Amino acid sequence: MKHGGNVWEGGNPGRWLDFSANLRPEGPPEWVQKTLRRALDDVRYYPDRSMKAARAGLAAYAGIPEQNLLPTAGGEAAIDLALTLRQGPVYADKVTFGGYAQRAAARGRPMASGIQEATVFLCNPNNPTGAAQPRKAVLALHQAAVASRGELIVDEAFIDYCPQHSLRGAVCDTLSVVGSLTKILGIPGVRLGYIAASPQHILRLQSRMPAWPLSALAVAVAAELPGHLDEIKQDAALNAERRADFAERLSDLGALCETSQASFLLCDFGRDMTAAAAELKRRGILVRTCASFGLGGNYLRLAVKTEEQNERFIKELKQCLAY
Repeated sequence: MKHGGNVWEGGNPGRWLDFSANLRPEGPPEWVQKTLRRALDDVRYYPDRSMKAARAGLAAYAGIPEQNLLPTAGGEAAIDLALTLRQGPVYADKVTFGGYAQRAAARGRPMASGIQEATVFLCNPNNPTGAAQPRKAVLALHQAAVASRGELIVDEAFIDYCPQHSLRGAVCDTLSVVGSLTKILGIPGVRLGYIAASPQHILRLQSRMPAWPLSALAVAVAAELPGHLDEIKQDAALNAERRADFAERLSDLGALCETSQASFLLCDFGRDMTAAAAELKRRGILVRTCASFGLGGNYLRLAVKTEEQNERFIKELKQCLAY
């Protein structure tokens, strides 16, 4: 599996208990659902090309000036757009999100073995490990990239689970941040992301966007963000509690779980998990195998879900491991 969330197999996404995609397990919060229902009245119109309401809402959420923020149709769109301002090589760690290499290839930019004169991507917290680097370490990497005549782009797709590490407030001409609301709000179908960068970068990036980057639904959710920041923090805190309990239960089954600050766990089971993953799928449970991350078949990346869902997973996995 090269990407999580492949729930449309068979045409009935609701049939799956999906541990392969790291989304808010309860689905979108009630305020998001109400906002989307209200926004249906606006789908008869073309969205506001200036994205004024969306930009204001996202800037308040991110804690930065509006001139430093550009809404995008999801995190992958932000990554792709961020790659349009330079030419030359792109560098990313070997064990990280594969979207950087995919979008670099689509833009005709080769992957580099080092940071020299490269656009450096850092996923923080990292996918699939969940490890987060503190601000001081990321800023040091930025200085190294600049000294090597390059730039740093930090992917903060999971930063809502550890916001103390965010670099959105430190952006400049050689440091940009991309992110999305997909995970924390459980809205992958809405496609709402952003780029935080210097005002000059934002203007250049905006000139490269299509005329209507966001749907009316995405605009509506973005505009409502400032009134729900406490709820986002509460969801992150609940995820941390669930993550700790889930890691303990997985450890009881012999898995070694990486220390994570995100909404998932990378687990080494010390044995090939290919057959177990296939059996879980037969039972209606999807998991993320990690070959696309360059890891062996003994690894699974598992989303943190509700207590009841995690309990069911542990029960089913225990039976699969007994085969």
